[in-house]
Amino acid sequence: MNFRLAVMQDLPRLKAMYKDIIQNMNNNQIQIWDDIYPCEFFDEDIKNNRLYVLYSNEELISAFVLCDTNLGEKSVEWQDNQRKSLYLDRLGVNVNYSRMGIGSLMLDKAKEVAQNCGAEYLRLFVVDINVPAIHLYIKNGFIRANGIYDEVIDKDLVLHEYGFEAAL
Repeated sequence: MNFRLAVMQDLPRLKAMYKDIIQNMNNNQIQIWDDIYPCEFFDEDIKNNRLYVLYSNEELISAFVLCDTNLGEKSVEWQDNQRKSLYLDRLGVNVNYSRMGIGSLMLDKAKEVAQNCGAEYLRLFVVDINVPAIHLYIKNGFIRANGIYDEVIDKDLVLHEYGFEAAL
């Protein structure tokens, strides 16, 4: 398997993979991603060298983004706000590779990249109804922070998100 920073040529495969992920999530009543998020952010993520991909031969298996900040970062009580942290965003696994340990592998890769960037914590937010993701993070040593970030999408939709972190 080949793990690397994404390039613009990856964009069609990224969008196709995430379209399948979104359909799968919707089928499982986890309706938190749509036609806009996360796909419309990938172009900017690639330009800013923060989108990582995992390929096997020519098949895209997984992807995630690492960011310096997150809109919800001040909404929860982290273990240590003074330490350098990176935020994991938009983690997705090709539906053909579900339940094969790819999510855990990618969390290990994210921890490794974050640590190489000088971070002492890897943090993330997960919507409260995304139970499979919550289980994945707990299984991989992430600890839930106190508090909830309410991400207001519009007047009729607010996503309640838990903060999780892992010391590196």
